[in-house]
Amino acid sequence: MFSFFKKKAPVPDSPPAAAPLPDAVEDTLPPAVSAPPSTPAPATAPVPTQVPAPVSAMGWLKSQFGFGQAETEPADGAPVTAPDAVIPPERPAPTSPSPASVALPAPPPAADLAPTPKPAARSGWLDRLRTGLRKTGSSITTVFTGTRIDDALYEELEDALLMADTGVKATQHLLDDLKRRVKEAKATEPAAVKALLADAIAALLAPLEKPLVIGKQVPTVIMVAGVNGAGKTTSIGKLTKHLAHEGASVLLAAADTFRAAAREQLGVWADRNTVEIVGQQGGDPAAVSFDAVSAGKARGRDVVLVDTAGRLPTQLHLMQELQKIKRVIQKADGTAPHEVLLVIDGNTGQNALAQVKAFDDALQLTGLIVTKLDGTAKGGVLAAIAQERPVPVYFVGVGETLEDLETFDAREFAQALLG
Repeated sequence: MFSFFKKKAPVPDSPPAAAPLPDAVEDTLPPAVSAPPSTPAPATAPVPTQVPAPVSAMGWLKSQFGFGQAETEPADGAPVTAPDAVIPPERPAPTSPSPASVALPAPPPAADLAPTPKPAARSGWLDRLRTGLRKTGSSITTVFTGTRIDDALYEELEDALLMADTGVKATQHLLDDLKRRVKEAKATEPAAVKALLADAIAALLAPLEKPLVIGKQVPTVIMVAGVNGAGKTTSIGKLTKHLAHEGASVLLAAADTFRAAAREQLGVWADRNTVEIVGQQGGDPAAVSFDAVSAGKARGRDVVLVDTAGRLPTQLHLMQELQKIKRVIQKADGTAPHEVLLVIDGNTGQNALAQVKAFDDALQLTGLIVTKLDGTAKGGVLAAIAQERPVPVYFVGVGETLEDLETFDAREFAQALLG
């Protein structure tokens, strides 16, 4: 254990030369110590064994332990560095910029950067999407197990695309585009044709890839429609989770007042996501929508999600009820609704395309949410939508959990479809 007290070594007859002491210490030392080494001390003068009393406390510490000096001088004359526990090292004046202030080289241009790896969460989503589309993709990929590229291969591929509900127009477009790509690439192996088909599908779906923009208007009012059983209310809950993860505050409007327990179902999603909900049991859907938009404006919410009742597009009076809700929302906010989304069930195939056309004619859709792509081999319906009614696809879902709804990416979808 280190001690502040230090045992003094015997002083030799001729003490070695020492570094100059501070003025305060020199004034108090006897002549025998301050005299030059060549001058002998008087025979009658006693040899001092400790610092005289007049020395100040700070001066004594400086003489004993070298406080304020770089080194101490022990009895044997070998300089040593003072212990860190007693003498904190003095920070030297910086002569060059510290590492934190050194200018770093500018990053290379974006074109020169290597592709950024996808986050682990997105990679997990791609695995789920690939699993969900396996039923659709397996019927298409079996076409490329042969060894020749001929008319028979294209005929089998045409049948597989039609079975996947890509539709006649989209199927013909894909076949024509694929043949052109095969000719340009001079492909000779069916595996190469499969990769070119993925490129053709990604190019066809590219116009559907569009992000949902929040924040241009506050609150951003999103009206959500869909037929019964499409997963509309569940999709609203997942969308709420997605928006909250991005930092947006959400208010839910339970305007589906006709279906039994619809308000309670939406309330469960509100509790899961810790958001507020506005609703009336058995009230008018348009009135609930008006109250929710007004409350969203008063409370400063970023997003107001309006859950409307499920409607069959073949029933005109029900579609007119949706149009009424839209008009009433416009009375609460002249620029709203800013987004009109349709939730479609990916299992319904060509019927989903018919729903998109009917709801788009009535409400002027701004985006789609495609659910249940993990059900049957009908995932090709997105190609039909892209060919005949290219309404942007904001989100796709492959399951029931909150994490099973993700933003749509054309390239990822094509790769998962044929993966």
